[in-house]
Amino acid sequence: MVFSAITGLIGLLFAGLWITFLILIARALLKYLRTKEVRSEKTAVARSLGEALKAHRIRCKMTQEFVAESIGVSRQAVSKWELGVSDPSTSNLFALAKLFGIPVEELLKDVE
Repeated sequence: MVFSAITGLIGLLFAGLWITFLILIARALLKYLRTKEVRSEKTAVARSLGEALKAHRIRCKMTQEFVAESIGVSRQAVSKWELGVSDPSTSNLFALAKLFGIPVEELLKDVE
């Protein structure tokens, strides 16, 4: 008798925890959906910088591998910058501008 009462209480406890977990997931999903505009704006800016980097690299007839070796990063890093997955650090921006033969301001003015 006591065992079944304890089992029932444990079952209620797990049911309550499961419901709380589902509520937290629903709240997180709603918060994520509400930030769609912010995420899309950030993606657009990152993509614009990536497009500018790729345009200058192609204009200079350089490969991603050559750019990477010249400034001391991996080819994958250059690829991520051009795809907008990540942004180069400030020091890498200066190195890229120098490599492309343009001032940093000109590299960044292409970014919306």
